[in-house]
Amino acid sequence: MPRRPDPLAPVWKALSSPIRRAILDHLREGPLTTGAIAERFPRLTRFAVMQHLRVLETAELVIPRREGRERYNYLNPVPIQHVFDRWVSRYTRPWTEALVSLRDELETDDRKEHA
Repeated sequence: MPRRPDPLAPVWKALSSPIRRAILDHLREGPLTTGAIAERFPRLTRFAVMQHLRVLETAELVIPRREGRERYNYLNPVPIQHVFDRWVSRYTRPWTEALVSLRDELETDDRKEHA
């Protein structure tokens, strides 16, 4: 049986780079032009920043919009939410349930002691 491609693979690839994660952090403040992003990374060439943006765009983490000669880059948090839903929330539920049970048990013991 052929394996289905992982729809989150481009997101994982995009998030694997600390530079791309930093770009996303900057975009949380609001949309930025490609030039404004490049200014925030003085050690990178504009071409390198554009390559990083292309990876982010492929993963649908960045949505570009042209306004005249400017290209504005907008953060799209939906793919990150998909990662959270698929991986993080699944593993936090047992911990949350265990903590609630522990709290309930401690509160019950505390009530018994004060009774």
